[in-house]
Amino acid sequence: MTAHTGVRSVGLLNMAVALTPLDATFLELEQVDDSAHMHIGAVMVFDPRADGVQPTREQFCEDLESRLGALPRYRQHLSEPRTGGLSWPQWKDDDAFDLSRHLTRAALPAPGGARELQEWSSAFFSQRLDRRRPLWEMVLVEGLADGRWALATKTHHCMVDGVGSLDVGHLLLDSEAEAGTGAGGRGRITGPARAGAARAVGPESAALEPEQAHGAVARMARAAEGLLPGETVTHAAQMGVHGMMHPREALRSARAALEVLVRDELHAAPHTSLNEPIGTHRRFEVVPVALADMRAIKRALGGTINDVALAITAGGMRALLASRGEELPPQGLRAMVPVNVRVASEHLALGNKVSSLFVDLPVVDVDAVRRYRETVANSRELKSEGRQAAGTSTVIEIAGLAPPVFHATVAQALYARRLFNLTVTNVPGPQQTLYSFGCPLREIHPLVPLAAEHAVGVAIVSYDGTAFCGVVADQDTVPDLDVMLEGMRADLTDLLAAAHTQAAPRS
Repeated sequence: MTAHTGVRSVGLLNMAVALTPLDATFLELEQVDDSAHMHIGAVMVFDPRADGVQPTREQFCEDLESRLGALPRYRQHLSEPRTGGLSWPQWKDDDAFDLSRHLTRAALPAPGGARELQEWSSAFFSQRLDRRRPLWEMVLVEGLADGRWALATKTHHCMVDGVGSLDVGHLLLDSEAEAGTGAGGRGRITGPARAGAARAVGPESAALEPEQAHGAVARMARAAEGLLPGETVTHAAQMGVHGMMHPREALRSARAALEVLVRDELHAAPHTSLNEPIGTHRRFEVVPVALADMRAIKRALGGTINDVALAITAGGMRALLASRGEELPPQGLRAMVPVNVRVASEHLALGNKVSSLFVDLPVVDVDAVRRYRETVANSRELKSEGRQAAGTSTVIEIAGLAPPVFHATVAQALYARRLFNLTVTNVPGPQQTLYSFGCPLREIHPLVPLAAEHAVGVAIVSYDGTAFCGVVADQDTVPDLDVMLEGMRADLTDLLAAAHTQAAPRS
């Protein structure tokens, strides 16, 4: 079926909007290395309706068509499939947009259990998006055990960040079962679920509040005046034109800005076997953790939910490296933790509104509780400093003054293995049951992209009482991923036992 007649947002389409330097970064990371896949995504697993009826692909197409009016970017493609040259690609209406090419159907082999879904998801997330089309895909996955079904989504990071993708997901779901029993009559999420989504902030403990982060970016921008010798920031705004005439000078300026900020803001991450060249095939696994258990740990041992998530991840990484006989770095592993700087008024605004924090994850101490307390201390120190999150945003803004042809150099440097060992992102979601076509959503399996020479990443989304830890790894570099998963579970068990012991009444 071809869908050209859905609701459109008048005045938003037919306007060519150029990529921002930050959005372009995720395209450039793919261009310079075939192993980098810069799409985010999720697999949402639903229980069947009480009557056992599942939605069809045709029903989904009809319903999605009625909702895309709020998301005009999803009907647009890039004016050029690659960045470079002297101007950024633009988002332009796709006159040949066909919804049926973006929403397809798949069926799992029997018995349709967790292993079959994991293998299918791994293959789905291993494939890049086609840059000649709007940069998103959805698949209606049938054949899950016990009448379940799933909706898998994949969206390029140049279109939306993690929090933004959660907002988009809410547009497709309902807060009441009755709202979704028929196409066209479904109700949008309102009330507590919507409010919780709008408030979601990247890492709970290490993140700055949006106002703090914007202020930090402004302070760093003022401090950056001295990074361009002989130029004020006002004059530096002319560098885009100047760079066209003097490309080598522009490249030197961009590199100088990057080197100064990196030297001031960061220390080199340790080298590990997980930070070597990787391949293009992914393995995707999910570790569910009860939010009640995470809350029990933070109540008894201090810290936040995000500290628990970071500590569990560190425990998994420790187990993986130790099993390989590697020396555990005394300074810990370096996690790149995205920080949301999206304000409430930017709800459903696409594009990226993120910066980054770099958190040291302790891995040397054998005791999980001591490592957890060290994680809490590291997070508190970062939050009290309140300035590191501005670093990468400022570099991107300064580098954006140079012609796009040189911007890929900065993109590579910002995601180099010397800066961090892995990405860990945490997005709090709604704590009420959501629905699609009357079917309750039970699980969300989130995906974070892997940059070149980064073999492991962890994305965490909390929903309806459970934190779902999506672990993605390069299939060839990490054939022993099960060791990491077991390490995460073991650390959770140890921390929970310590929490229960500390909370138990003394006789």
